[in-house]
Amino acid sequence: MAYTPEKPKLTETSDELRARIPGWGADLDPKDRPAVPRERFDPQFGGAHWEFPERQPERWPRERSIEHKFLTPVFGTSCPPRGLSGKIRRFAYAKYSEGRAAHWLLLLGADRVDVLESRLRGLVSGRPDRLIAETGIRAERNASRGPHRTDRIHQAFDPLVVAAPWLLGAAITYAVIRRVTR
Repeated sequence: MAYTPEKPKLTETSDELRARIPGWGADLDPKDRPAVPRERFDPQFGGAHWEFPERQPERWPRERSIEHKFLTPVFGTSCPPRGLSGKIRRFAYAKYSEGRAAHWLLLLGADRVDVLESRLRGLVSGRPDRLIAETGIRAERNASRGPHRTDRIHQAFDPLVVAAPWLLGAAITYAVIRRVTR
């Protein structure tokens, strides 16, 4: 709206809004609330019916922030601690508070180490990652290439971004093997 010398329209009154919008203002007056006939106010009812819930058993020592005395009664994990990445996670929780950047940087580093560990596990188990499929080359070839596609500019770089770490790792491995064999 442009600035003009005319006075702008004032906001509508509650009665105008209630007439125009069905249900407007239902939360203003407690008598108009839909749940009022079913609501009961009982000052004796506190909500919880237990002192402290039964605790979930720990199958292995769990990571917990140094600010907390114990774990919550129920817990889970997205990354079970194992290998070097588990040791890094345990160190981050044992040494640094959750308010410190070092805590979170160690956890991010542990995630990267976990990726490397899982790729090595895949190689050892005989089921390595499928590099061509992960680069998205086949998906890009099969995707529509119309003029309305928004990612046309960078789509040539997508396979390189995904494959670059693998190519760099292969080059380093080749250089190390070559140096050792000489």
